[in-house]
Amino acid sequence: MRHAKKINHLGRTDAHRKAMLSNMATSLIMHKRISTTLAKAKALRMYVEPIVTRSKNDTTHSRRMVFAELQNKYAVTELFREISPKIAERPGGYTRILKTGFRKGDNAEMCIIEFVDFNETYTVEKSKKKSTRTRRSSKKAAAPAENVVNEAPAAEVEAPAAE
Repeated sequence: MRHAKKINHLGRTDAHRKAMLSNMATSLIMHKRISTTLAKAKALRMYVEPIVTRSKNDTTHSRRMVFAELQNKYAVTELFREISPKIAERPGGYTRILKTGFRKGDNAEMCIIEFVDFNETYTVEKSKKKSTRTRRSSKKAAAPAENVVNEAPAAEVEAPAAE
């Protein structure tokens, strides 16, 4: 029986699966976005999110624990320098999976997995505030414009007479 066994084996042995997920996590950290199948992306999300959570605490111990999973010192440096400051306030859900269609050869469902805070299309900046306009403010702005409009025809009348 398969009670409480939620890991997707992905048709691979344990060593092959661990190596593949480690390599995919390294690629995701270095490139911030990768394209893969939906099943691998879901397995990768379960693998990489605890690693990213551990990177919030920048200590020697947490760096060693992350290096034990990734086996790539450049990816560990990138994770602790670039990614962890951006996701410091986020309580989880660091990755996003976007379905892109089906692969032509075997009809496997393809997707893009990416870090949420590194996609400028979907991120909303808090510094930009939408200015609200009310009728009251537009009426005040229209009043000085009417005075300028009244003065303009007088200038136009003088111009043809000067010619």
